Amino acid sequence: MRTLSLSDFAPAASRAAALALGLGLAASVLPATSALALGAPDSFAELAEKVSPSVVNITTSSIVATPTSDTPMVPEGSPFEDFFKDFMDRNGQGGDDRQQRSEALGSGFVISDDGYIVTNNHVIEGADEINIEFFDGKQLAAKLVGTDPKTDIAVLKVDAADLPFVAFGNSDEMRVGDWVMAMGNPLGQGFSVSAGIVSARGRELSGTYDDFLQTDAAINKGNSGGPLFNLDGDVIGVNTAILSPSGGSIGIGFSMASNVVTKVVDQLREFGETRRGWLGVKIQDVTPDVAEAMGLSVSAGALITDVPAGPALDAGLLAGDVITTFNGQEITDVRDLTRTVADSPIGEDVPVVVLRDGDEMTIPVKLGRREEAEAAEAKPANADGSETPAEPEELELLGLTVQPMTDDIAKSLNLPAGSEGLVVMGVDAASDAGAKGLSAGDVIVEAGQQKVTTVSDFQARVTAARDEGRKSILLLIRREGNPRFIALSVE
Repeated sequence: MRTLSLSDFAPAASRAAALALGLGLAASVLPATSALALGAPDSFAELAEKVSPSVVNITTSSIVATPTSDTPMVPEGSPFEDFFKDFMDRNGQGGDDRQQRSEALGSGFVISDDGYIVTNNHVIEGADEINIEFFDGKQLAAKLVGTDPKTDIAVLKVDAADLPFVAFGNSDEMRVGDWVMAMGNPLGQGFSVSAGIVSARGRELSGTYDDFLQTDAAINKGNSGGPLFNLDGDVIGVNTAILSPSGGSIGIGFSMASNVVTKVVDQLREFGETRRGWLGVKIQDVTPDVAEAMGLSVSAGALITDVPAGPALDAGLLAGDVITTFNGQEITDVRDLTRTVADSPIGEDVPVVVLRDGDEMTIPVKLGRREEAEAAEAKPANADGSETPAEPEELELLGLTVQPMTDDIAKSLNLPAGSEGLVVMGVDAASDAGAKGLSAGDVIVEAGQQKVTTVSDFQARVTAARDEGRKSILLLIRREGNPRFIALSVE
């Protein structure tokens, strides 16, 4: 689960670990004439009793390096002592490192009687040992089947039989206002239940394939990867993130919709990895002014802005085409097309309906695989063949001193090799960043909902926000691998 705020979740190996709070809400007695009382359960006890045996606590452990000498720049015992000793100690002080095992907590749920378990990717990322605790106290070691960082979903497997399990429900059937129940291991306190309603649907946080249900069911640290149930006991979401200025639940939690999760889980179980379709176009939404300029009757579809080498170019799609239907699915916007393409069959011709110069035509396209395309992507060379000028090593902006991530820094922060983003080296305590709790060692991975890997990226995002007249910019921060969103003033 991601934390969309300043709080830390459990120190999991990658994205935050957090979720449900054990509240056990009692239903209020409302007048019979009140529409709000319709469908309100008298108690969640029977539902909790039914599904509890399928919910699990997850403990992960990994080896991290810790310093053997004191580092005066951070408080003794800080998890960033090693980092600052190597990268911030301007006096060159150093010392030997020693290995230490670190543990983190999360939640999950069993989806088959032979031991397949679903959780968040950030709960288990980087772990070398994964232990599952069942509701009855039994503990088993788990193996990693596969992960999908794009949806923050992971599948585990334990060697067992005849386990109680739960089924996925249809998240598309959930309405704003429907009752839901969350389960997990908040703050390491053990199995706990919280209840609330669906507060909103179709929320996007930071991922291309995001489709979150928002809920006011209490979600806190330690419950990442836990299930969100409907009143039938079906899983309609995987608790993943909260929005909070302090790290505790304020009633804004996010669960990845089950209709996204099931597709990912099926692929991870079958292949150990995801296999998404790839069209190979750059696209934008058809806004009303664009529709008017193009002579379109409605502002819907996905407008192709560029067609680089790939399946779309091979099929004959052109910049300026408006995709209105893809593989039989109506396309309303960019987000719609991205998800539909991802779910379409790889290596097979799919029909694509486009509007070109006012005429409708159907073009068959043989899709590639997105994961292979992303792996093959290379940084573009300069037109004159010269080397790209070196990026500045540090930047001071918005009260933050940042520098690009390196493998050495990632290792010091217990992050996977290849991690990207900007590492916060220092924070002006008098700035908005200081007031909102940002600290050295935090990693900025997005600014203005766009990925940042260089100081130039960050500077450009802030400049764009100011040029657009915005008062703040939304940053996606990771602390010890745990993500959360923070809005910083740009004024």
